[in-house]
Amino acid sequence: MALHLANSTERFGVVSLALHWVMALLVFALFALGLYMTGLDYTDAWYRSAPEFHKSFGMALFVLAILRVGWRLGTVTPALVPMPKWESIVALEVHRLFYILLLLIPISGYLISTADGRGIEFFGLFEVPALISSIDKQEDVAGAVHLYLALFVIGLAGLHTLAALKHHFVDKDATLKRIFGG
Repeated sequence: MALHLANSTERFGVVSLALHWVMALLVFALFALGLYMTGLDYTDAWYRSAPEFHKSFGMALFVLAILRVGWRLGTVTPALVPMPKWESIVALEVHRLFYILLLLIPISGYLISTADGRGIEFFGLFEVPALISSIDKQEDVAGAVHLYLALFVIGLAGLHTLAALKHHFVDKDATLKRIFGG
């Protein structure tokens, strides 16, 4: 079976598969790095560099999320495997929720990082300017939003994984195989 760049009505293409797995890896890595950062103090060697990596990879995730939404809107999506109607509705809504979260989490991170009026360095290549920095309690509110949305997306990813495993081992359908390119 040959893989194609674009999706077909039967299977995901290389672009969709790559976006899915790179973004999944980034979400879990960013979450782990975010947790790690909360335990750092100013004497730690990673005190300054860990947040810079977190911000840069977070911005990369945001760009990938925009590309993924555009790709999703501009290409055919493979039909779901046969399942009860309620499951297909939940599957579609969970995917929509992922797209929303993967846009909102980086936006809230941007608002945290630029609350002091300074831009964000993207891997030292260029600076993303601070466009909004005058909102009252911007850093605190955006920080709370960022934390709770991050916790929510990790929980949702866990449920998403369990649902995929249920489809594979209980329903014995091709849902899990398709996201691995099969």
